[in-house]
Amino acid sequence: MPPPPPAAGVAMDFGQNSLFGYMEDLQELTIIERPVRRSLKTPEEIERLTVDEDLSDVERAVYLLSAGQDIQGTSVIANLPFLMRQNPTETLRRVLPKVREALHVAGVEMQLTAAVSFLTILQEESVSTHAYAHSFLQVILLHLEHRDTGVSNAWLETLLSVIEVLPKETLRHEILNPLVSKAQLSQTVQSRLISCKILGKLTNKFDAHIIKREILPLVKSLCQDVEYEVRSCMCRQLENIAQGIGAELTKSVVLPELIELSRDEGSSVRLAAFETLVNLLDIFDTDDRSQTILPVMKSFCEKSFKADESLLISLSFHLGKLCHGLYGIFTPDQHLRFLEFYKKLCTLGLQQENGHNDNQIPPQILEQEKKYASVRKNCAYNLPAMIIFVDPKNFHMELYSTFFCLCHDPEVPVRYTIAICFYEVSKLLNSGVYLIHKELITLLQDESLEVLDALIDHLPEILELMCTGGESSVQENKLSSLPDLIPALTAAEQRAAASLKWRTHEKLLQKYACLPHIISSDQIYYRFLQRMFTIMMTNNVLPVQKAASRTLCIFLRYNRKQEQKHEVIQKLIEQLGQGKSYWNRLRFLDTCEFVIEIFSKSFFCKYFFLPAIELTHDPVANVRMKLCCLLPKVKSTLKIPADKHLLQQLEMCVRKLLCQEKDKDVLAIVKRTVLELDRMEMSMDAFQKKFYEKDLLDQEKEREELLLFEMEQLEKEKQQNDGRPSSDKIFEKKRRDTKTLTQSLPKSIPISVPGPSSSSSSTSKEIKKSKLIRSQSFNNQAFHAKYDNLEKCASKTTAGYTPSVSGLTKNSVLSLTDDSFRTRSASSAPASFSFSPLIPSTSRGTVNPTDPKNSGSKDTQPRKATLKSRKSNP
Repeated sequence: MPPPPPAAGVAMDFGQNSLFGYMEDLQELTIIERPVRRSLKTPEEIERLTVDEDLSDVERAVYLLSAGQDIQGTSVIANLPFLMRQNPTETLRRVLPKVREALHVAGVEMQLTAAVSFLTILQEESVSTHAYAHSFLQVILLHLEHRDTGVSNAWLETLLSVIEVLPKETLRHEILNPLVSKAQLSQTVQSRLISCKILGKLTNKFDAHIIKREILPLVKSLCQDVEYEVRSCMCRQLENIAQGIGAELTKSVVLPELIELSRDEGSSVRLAAFETLVNLLDIFDTDDRSQTILPVMKSFCEKSFKADESLLISLSFHLGKLCHGLYGIFTPDQHLRFLEFYKKLCTLGLQQENGHNDNQIPPQILEQEKKYASVRKNCAYNLPAMIIFVDPKNFHMELYSTFFCLCHDPEVPVRYTIAICFYEVSKLLNSGVYLIHKELITLLQDESLEVLDALIDHLPEILELMCTGGESSVQENKLSSLPDLIPALTAAEQRAAASLKWRTHEKLLQKYACLPHIISSDQIYYRFLQRMFTIMMTNNVLPVQKAASRTLCIFLRYNRKQEQKHEVIQKLIEQLGQGKSYWNRLRFLDTCEFVIEIFSKSFFCKYFFLPAIELTHDPVANVRMKLCCLLPKVKSTLKIPADKHLLQQLEMCVRKLLCQEKDKDVLAIVKRTVLELDRMEMSMDAFQKKFYEKDLLDQEKEREELLLFEMEQLEKEKQQNDGRPSSDKIFEKKRRDTKTLTQSLPKSIPISVPGPSSSSSSTSKEIKKSKLIRSQSFNNQAFHAKYDNLEKCASKTTAGYTPSVSGLTKNSVLSLTDDSFRTRSASSAPASFSFSPLIPSTSRGTVNPTDPKNSGSKDTQPRKATLKSRKSNP
């Protein structure tokens, strides 16, 4: 037996025997295949399908439509819009007559293709409206009543689009006048159905007197047609007609017809009348709604339970709009009856749940339960409207139990719909949003990932509403009353990770980036950060890894403890940048790109610049290639002259790549990168006009990083003074005393922290205090109004992350802790930390050796000295 073919991606073994073995197999396959190929087409068939290559496009189209086969004719008709663009005159003169002839005997496929091509020509405006009406309109009208329903509908859709652009005179003579005979009882049902849809489109094209004299009599006649299908179709067109004729004619002509149709013997006609009345509620005045429409609606709702379930499906879908349209004319008793009716629909079919086996249920019962589930799904869709109907203040008493049932419904589509509506419900409840905390946890823990996917679309906004209690003013974090939130978030991520739906997992990680202004940085550090590392290093889906990397960078950006920050940075460098797997080193470069986007330039240069360019010596070509693509962004983080030596190291690495690189693909990218680097203009320490917005954004990022550091330092001082009497009062007094100073400082003034040589130590202390007050707004969501101008700058300079807290709600996060993150208490942490030697220092870290606070190695100085050293350069 010959050996099996090699697996995909595995190199063939061309040994002594295997090569000939494979060749023999191929020869056998060729021998088997040859007769099959010869039998596909005979020489005569090939001759008939062959076309002279010297023919022009128009000549070829004429030839194929005249002598070709159906498939060739269909291809020509599909290519008709192209011919019209290339040569409209010749196409109309020579090709279109052949198309008309072919359509007389054409099959379904060619007819459908022609309808689409005619519509495309209209939309592309290849010819004038007059020329189109003259050449194409009669062809469309001729095939409207094709025996195949699909073909007829396709031509009708094309005609309805043509009606939108045709002039009134053409519409009147070519369409409206023939329509009078087509709408008569002597015509076929199909002809009368087409007339109904055309009338609905024509109403908006004519003046009132033509509508009253010529169109409305046809409308009344079709509303009273003997066939229920025609009555139902005409009833659904009354909405378009009412919008075209105005309120007065609608009240006198359309409303009586709708009331009569609402009592029709056909259920589909009554349903059409009900839906049309609901959609037209805004047109009618209060008297019409209260005296005429409300009794009809009450009767329809009462009879719907006794009729077909399809009526209930439509009623449940339109009930919210109905209650909104009739709001204000209900008596208290009517208001209560409609509310109770809605509650009854929300639990329809649940009373029959008894845990029986689906295989033992009759098919008709299963079909009925599916319809009941559709009713409950529509009720979930209408929940926001019903909350407005009862007033959000009465939600707990009137609708909470219904909301609870919908969130715990046994059918996934119902829970999916309520998850989509959850954000709207949260906004409506405002300060009462705490009432639905438990339901949020329930939906986060739902066994269906579809429900979770629907909920996380607005998860950042929902959590923010939960955090602020629905009020815009900054308040204390209220999520302490929701202790199950973090376990629910971590469990949701684990379920998404264990599934095959990686897009849901990716979205979840992106949305979790909102957590820094929802929960504390300690909770994020101990419950989510290590999970990000695990995903980055073990997950097999690249978009998921990148989402975890970006979210981790946002967590790091808003972490308030320097020691934790340094530990995370060290792990990034050791486990990714210096990892054994080239895949991890690629993820490190992705992380560097996110750091450049999210952090200040000085932060990247201080911690990530040298580890990044070290990868120019990486043994794997893909890593070097990715680094070369990143080098322009790396260079953009440098400022001259402070980072001159880093620029020299970057240039030296590029020279080594040019001289020593052996991989041709990498070398080609290096050469392109060198040209791009040479064209780049370097930023200076001082502001420049052309880089003003970018520099302002970067300075604000750096200021926020300093504020976070200062906040940590002062909080440590406060904790050290906890044993002293009145320490809390002293701390609060500092906050009050410095608040006025903070507000008086212009935003454009960079915050610098002078050393001991400063002429005014009191000013330094005041600025230090002001930093604390402002930095505390990171956890209190006070950045929204304060940095509006900054966000405007950011939107012009970068399409990614902005430093405002509101910008964070477009991203996301995850779970679990790891032993490698050592547990520490804030009170035992030292005031300053020694950085790991693996974390490189740069010129931005240069400190004044005479400053006792910054004595020690280069890496031990706090970031406030960094800004000082930069500002001291000329």
